[in-house]
Amino acid sequence: MSAAMDTESTYSGYSHYSGHSKKAHRQGRDRHKSPRSKDGSRSEKSVTIQTPPAEPLLGNDASRAEEGQDDNWGETTTAITGTSEHSISQEDIARISKDLEDSVGLDCKRYLGLTVAAVLGLLVFFTPIAFILLPQILWRDDLEPCGTVCEGLFISVAFKLLILLIGTWALFFRQPKADIPRVFVFRALLLVLIFLFVFSYWLFYGVRILDSKDTNYQGIVQYAVSLVDALLFIHYLAIVLLELRQLQPMFTVKVVRSTDGESRYYSLGHLSIQRAALVVLENYYRDFTVYNPALLTASKSRAAKHMAGLKVYNVDGNNASGQSRAMIAAAARRRDSSHNELYYEEADHERRVKKRRARLVVAVEEAFTHIKQLQAEEQQKAPGEIMDPREAAQAIFPSMARALQKYLRTTRQQQYHSMESILQHLSFCITNNMTPKAFLERYLNPGPTLQYDRDRWFSKQWTLVSEEAVTSGLQDGIVFVLKCLDFSLVVNVKKIPFIKLSEEFIDPKSHKFVLRLQSETSV
Repeated sequence: MSAAMDTESTYSGYSHYSGHSKKAHRQGRDRHKSPRSKDGSRSEKSVTIQTPPAEPLLGNDASRAEEGQDDNWGETTTAITGTSEHSISQEDIARISKDLEDSVGLDCKRYLGLTVAAVLGLLVFFTPIAFILLPQILWRDDLEPCGTVCEGLFISVAFKLLILLIGTWALFFRQPKADIPRVFVFRALLLVLIFLFVFSYWLFYGVRILDSKDTNYQGIVQYAVSLVDALLFIHYLAIVLLELRQLQPMFTVKVVRSTDGESRYYSLGHLSIQRAALVVLENYYRDFTVYNPALLTASKSRAAKHMAGLKVYNVDGNNASGQSRAMIAAAARRRDSSHNELYYEEADHERRVKKRRARLVVAVEEAFTHIKQLQAEEQQKAPGEIMDPREAAQAIFPSMARALQKYLRTTRQQQYHSMESILQHLSFCITNNMTPKAFLERYLNPGPTLQYDRDRWFSKQWTLVSEEAVTSGLQDGIVFVLKCLDFSLVVNVKKIPFIKLSEEFIDPKSHKFVLRLQSETSV
């Protein structure tokens, strides 16, 4: 109870929503939005990639309200009402409605594709069985006896259909990771090929067997076996086209985040642009550090303060552009000492980060030492009085809360870590007997996006912008952009060069030498 009271007293009055922080966040987000030009829209093709609604990769819209939250963790919330300073135009309404229509269209397209594939799969699976059963049902008395040969063929068809069923389930029936804007060309071609193949077999079966009521039942069974064999070969072709073809690296892509310039390199095989975009996004959530717009505000405020000192006066009232540019250049030269300000600001920030990091490390180590003491005391207690990890985390959290909060504020990570998430992580570390260093790893170094809660992510829907068709394959020099609300990923494709490797033969005898010793001595 005392630990809970300490926690409550430590965090009383911490979280408040302020109108200024919300306004600053909305203005910062609006500055990231680039205006769309009419000329650029004609030369570029823009398509949208969405995550499945059943498993959304990204948080809901309520997380936007939490982004403007105060640095503190919340127990109380103050709501501020007033006149809205922002308006929405007809273009925004039209864009929102278009996004809704696109999302509905993507859902319908996905379910339609799954339905077509399921119906075609059932048709393929039951066609050989129908070929064998129809003569037995329609003209059984006229069939020639088959005997042991047909029974062996029956066993062969059964096992081949089982193998085909398992292979089809493993290759095609997977949970989709994302919605792509266009159809997958190879998969569509395989579906068309299977449909034409099964249709041609049914056509031949109807003309040559059903119409004439063929009495050679062994030939009919062998005809069904040939269909199953051909379907197995088509399945092998699907494995080559869908899985094996893209394994060999052929291209190197450089992915650059537009806001902070963080970049990564990846090797890709023969993929279309839309599938390459999916691979880039999957690696982005795993490899890139989480996007933190708060880290960009310092440089922007410094640039704004520098530009605020440049004052240009027009005395004559005319547009003396040359004189204005000269005055701006002179003022810029006078303010050339801004690099000193940047140097001292960064040095002071690093000093404060190191100082608060040291305080945090000491506070966490003391808290974990207290946990060990509590565990030693609990071993002597009755089983009913033992404290669970959640209660232990709540007991030691107030001793480290202030140091952790100051460190997160200094490093501008407070919007990614709530008090509840920290308590859960602390109880997890206590349960698994982890060290203080393992507990601090999440907070001392910014991790990838997947490490944080989904409601803390800054991207929900991605838009693929490419001058080439998104179904076309990767080529050397292609550049496409993946845009979300606050930033974009610029992807530059380069082909891996052809490497010429030659061989040089070295004669083993060339390494041998003879050491001749002379027995001459000095007199």
